[in-house]
Amino acid sequence: MGQVFRMGMYHPDHPLGVYQVANQVHVLDPPRAIGWRTGEEKEGGHMEFGGWTWRDDLVPLGPSETEVRLMYDWSAVPASIREYLGFPPFGAGHLVGSLRHLAALAADG
Repeated sequence: MGQVFRMGMYHPDHPLGVYQVANQVHVLDPPRAIGWRTGEEKEGGHMEFGGWTWRDDLVPLGPSETEVRLMYDWSAVPASIREYLGFPPFGAGHLVGSLRHLAALAADG
């Protein structure tokens, strides 16, 4: 735990539109769960987290199928971020699109 992974992001309500997040793993229970805190890397490599966490619980359904249950907690997000970013920041279809993208990457990789 504690590993950091970065992702390029886009959100039309973000001040920059295109940005990068730095996520720190805080739950790692292979092959059942992974959870992370979302933040950003500041000058000098300092990590700053925005107050929200994500968690995926994974349940194998067969040799090539897995149920994914996404949970998130945004209760600690400060007002300064809530001013420009509504929560949840993505619609219900976001998870399905993300999983399709991830599956395509896994098939190509």
